[in-house]
Amino acid sequence: MARLVIVVEKASDWGSYYPSVDVVSAMDYLREPVGSDDERTHVINLCRSYKYLGTGYYVSLLAEARGHRVMPSVRTINDLRRRSLYGVDIEDLNTKLTHFLPAGGRDTTDFGILVYFGETAYPALQDLSRQVFESFPCPLLRIEFERDRVWQVSSIKPVGLHTLDDAQEDAFAEELDRFSRKLWRKPRARKLYRYDLAMLVDPAEQMPPSNKKALKQFVAAGKELGIEVDTIGKNDYQRLAEYDGLFIRETTASDNHTYRFAHRAEKEGMVVIDDPASILRCTNKIFLNDLMVSRKLAVPRTEILYRDDSKGMKEVATRLGYPLVLKIPDGSFSRGVVKVENEAALDQASAELFQHSALLLAQEYVYTEFDWRIGVLNREPLYACKYYMSRGHWQIYNHAAKGDAKSGGFETLPVDRAPPEVVKLALKATSAVGNGFYGVDLKQVDDKPVVIEVNDNPSIDAGVEDAHLGSELYLRVMQEFLRRMERKRQGIGN
Repeated sequence: MARLVIVVEKASDWGSYYPSVDVVSAMDYLREPVGSDDERTHVINLCRSYKYLGTGYYVSLLAEARGHRVMPSVRTINDLRRRSLYGVDIEDLNTKLTHFLPAGGRDTTDFGILVYFGETAYPALQDLSRQVFESFPCPLLRIEFERDRVWQVSSIKPVGLHTLDDAQEDAFAEELDRFSRKLWRKPRARKLYRYDLAMLVDPAEQMPPSNKKALKQFVAAGKELGIEVDTIGKNDYQRLAEYDGLFIRETTASDNHTYRFAHRAEKEGMVVIDDPASILRCTNKIFLNDLMVSRKLAVPRTEILYRDDSKGMKEVATRLGYPLVLKIPDGSFSRGVVKVENEAALDQASAELFQHSALLLAQEYVYTEFDWRIGVLNREPLYACKYYMSRGHWQIYNHAAKGDAKSGGFETLPVDRAPPEVVKLALKATSAVGNGFYGVDLKQVDDKPVVIEVNDNPSIDAGVEDAHLGSELYLRVMQEFLRRMERKRQGIGN
């Protein structure tokens, strides 16, 4: 079980709180190592200042040298000194602050809030507080805003525990208690497992990459190999440093927490699938199409439409012919994909989709009874599936169907029974993206396959993709994590 150490600069700084064996003075911590070599130690550094080469700075520095997980880290301390990194932004910050400030606030030109472990007393600013904390993990922060014509973040500063008033001390104590339970609530039997793997999931997601039974299979496969697979959620961002690897099993996007988790894990030196580069490359269909074309890989004829170029849109339609398919760049599971039969339908569909993106893809319509999906792990084929179109529909998923989105049937085959040209093209497509875990969607017409897209977090549902390999599929994925984590430990790249 990990040990918690709270470091304060002076004993009086903790005078308002109950005595605790977890609290030590900065000088005691600097003089005497805390904890044993086989014990995980987490340090919360509450020194009055983190000034360069000051007491608080050295607490974090020596904590890292001793292998302790410390907040704030030396990197965070250095980043907080660099104003160029204060560009934390949310699109509706100006609107949020304008509505938040009380009557008469129109004349206010500066404003600040305290943030305790990412939490604030102001619900309207909670999203921003969480973003700031994720960027600058520090126990106590003050975010200051200023307004010229619009509101913006002017500074982010660490705050000393000794500066808090009674109400603020109460708020800090509550969040410290909540945060510490969140971080260290689960005893970890370290001797039973060689590695710890975090599996990011969203239990509320309607169409997740893996169903519950598949997630249990991943946990069981990890256990068989000496890997403890621990499911985490989007609120467990600060727990990432506890693990050796991250496996993302919720739908990824470059503008949400999945990308932030991947990026943070990579910075921590963890094994990550999906890695942030793969997320960026796969979740935007415009980038992906350009990448495939640059590698001279077969794709359907595709052109880009621009929001303010109606003339160009008509010319594209003439070149591609009707019907054609419109796509928003970052759709998933067939969302944001529309087939248009004529000019009127093109105008209507593009007007709707342009509300979500300044650019769209127009693609020639290629009908097949099914799409191939080739699962690829570290440049090796893992599984092969046929996904059939939803009944009476031209896509695998019919989101217009009553109730949940209806999907067509499937057929899972041994990889060696899939057409060799399909598998070969899938491997070429993923080689252009990276060496992670991908699902390549392809269509085959007259024995000629074309790449539709490369998915960075392919579906692995129990009873579907594992229909041929069974538990072996999950073992192969976990074996790849094990291989990479052991190479990390040996200081060798992937």
